[in-house]
Amino acid sequence: MQFETLVKQRQSCRNFDETKAVEREKLEYIASLARYAPSACNSQPYAVSVVTEENLVKDIAKSTQGMGMNKHCSKARAFIVINEEFAGLLAKTGGRLKDQDFASVDIGLLCAHIALAAADCGLSTCIIGWFDEKRIKELLGIDEKKRVRLVLAAGYAAEDDVLREKKRKEMDKFVKFY
Repeated sequence: MQFETLVKQRQSCRNFDETKAVEREKLEYIASLARYAPSACNSQPYAVSVVTEENLVKDIAKSTQGMGMNKHCSKARAFIVINEEFAGLLAKTGGRLKDQDFASVDIGLLCAHIALAAADCGLSTCIIGWFDEKRIKELLGIDEKKRVRLVLAAGYAAEDDVLREKKRKEMDKFVKFY
């Protein structure tokens, strides 16, 4: 798919087709491309867990719900969980000296690569920031000292999940050229 088309067609899916399983090959493709996401000092301060086992998918879905949030996750057929790892001394030091949280930026870049790679192979995603971190760490055996930063619900969009009109800032409000 052409990059412009990919960017314009990718959207958060809140209506997954729960009858269609996600092929492991597609998830491997996504992971293989996500590895190329840029990071400060090539620190790659993250690890990714791909969840497809049915009961675990249900448990992760429940972990993303609460107070009426993320009900659509119950129909997702896979989850991609991103946790923060040690950033490496150079990136960590640079971040402190420049008062920047490079690891969070790097995780955002990784997440964008995952979402776009998924769209490229016909899958839909929804990036989730509302979740029970402690429960997800328990379910996936992630060290309690590490942080789960983002979760992506993944699957095939339901047939009635149509492409929505993108509401974006006008160019003159978005960018300044000097």
